[in-house]
Amino acid sequence: MATLLCRDLAFSFGDLPLLSGVDLHLVPGWTGLVGANGAGKTTLLRLLAGELEPTGGSIQREPLDLSLTTCPQSVEACTPEIARFAARDDGPARRLHGELALTPAELARWASLSPGERKRWQIGAALVDEPDVLLLDEPTNHLDHAGRKLLIGALRGYRGLGVVVSHDRALLDGLTDRTLRVTGGEVQDWWLPYSRARRSWEAERAEHNATHAALQSQHRRLEGRLDDQRRALAGATAHRSRRVRGKGKHDSDARTLGAATLAEWSEKSLGRGASVLRRALDRSAAALADHAYEGELGGPIAVAGERAPSAYLAALDVPELRVGDRRVLGPVQVALARDAHVRLAGPNGAGKTTLIRALLARLRCPPARVLYVPQDMSEQEAVAHLDAVRSLPPDERGKVLAVVAALGVDPGALLRSRRPSPGEARKLLLAFGLGRPVWGLVLDEPTNHLDLPAVERLETALAEFPGALLVVSHDDAFARACTRVTWRIDQGELREETAE
Repeated sequence: MATLLCRDLAFSFGDLPLLSGVDLHLVPGWTGLVGANGAGKTTLLRLLAGELEPTGGSIQREPLDLSLTTCPQSVEACTPEIARFAARDDGPARRLHGELALTPAELARWASLSPGERKRWQIGAALVDEPDVLLLDEPTNHLDHAGRKLLIGALRGYRGLGVVVSHDRALLDGLTDRTLRVTGGEVQDWWLPYSRARRSWEAERAEHNATHAALQSQHRRLEGRLDDQRRALAGATAHRSRRVRGKGKHDSDARTLGAATLAEWSEKSLGRGASVLRRALDRSAAALADHAYEGELGGPIAVAGERAPSAYLAALDVPELRVGDRRVLGPVQVALARDAHVRLAGPNGAGKTTLIRALLARLRCPPARVLYVPQDMSEQEAVAHLDAVRSLPPDERGKVLAVVAALGVDPGALLRSRRPSPGEARKLLLAFGLGRPVWGLVLDEPTNHLDLPAVERLETALAEFPGALLVVSHDDAFARACTRVTWRIDQGELREETAE
């Protein structure tokens, strides 16, 4: 039986600590790895895979010769493993070809396969050899509903130790029975599927914050009592001083001495009371520090987009669109109006990305006025976007970083990082559009890599965007919230549907 044992595991990027004190014992079965963008999920996955060396602690792999396969988020090249899987004709390979709806002849046109189609090939190639450990990073990002269903079914047949990083609730609840949550540099371990684990930690957070509120109220009462005590002490001291200064020649020494003694006793009593309250206040402050309020980064997004002066941002009137020698779509007659909010829908491989590229090649406005967010970006592209933000004028950079913060990313930590996570990079690119005066947004699967609170804030912001929006998304709820018209591709034909 394969196991992974982490003892006091820690990892830092330079002087920036990311994970610390991680103790885990992973055993066969599917474990979900969740957390906010940039929390360290992919880093932990790479540590488990041996691709990164921990800066503290250790990872013990048993047996020492265990087989381990990783599936990164993006699938660009047709790897040797995928080619071998396609060429195999044995029982396990044929079974997975069928379960994942894969046709070996597809590999001849790899360059034109959609990211979702490539992802199914990647997962099939990983499963066919039945590795002891299988590590998946966002496996459903590019899949349509049919592809997601096929993938979950195939993954359920795996009997080894599996860890999956995902924000896909359907995948996590349908596949895993254990949840690891990366938060604040720590890893919380829940022997529950995602939704049940989330309810548990939200209940704990609510209880924690209720305790914080009670302690804060008590602290304020103590501060008020201490202020009262200090005023009383100051008043007693001032009163005694006035009595001494105002002693008349007919006042008896005994009466004066008695009054002075009483005043001094009262002053000392008030002082002792103030000291007791100060100690209580110190204890209260320490308790508050131990029960700091637990909130989530993020908030409403201020949209800075504008409506274009011309009626249309792009138009396309062609008999067909081709990829190489293959006809993908046609005829195509569409125009993107300056205030249209359009969903582009269709199964994996239907030609959605091909249509987007054709429209972007026929813009009727300056290209800088339209932001295009592709499905994936390389690590080099992510770093380039971060450098571009750093070089913006202060006012413009502030607006972009305000959107980044609203999407749940700490702007300071992001600017200090050497490279953003995939989710942070996507939020950064989205902020370029929402935080600057662009006329149009063309978004290809914008919710890929995003945590759930960010998805909800993004759909609200896009619904309010005053310019043109063209979005590809397999998330029906997200698309309904921010679009009014659907362009649907079905069997090589494009038709327009108006939302009811």
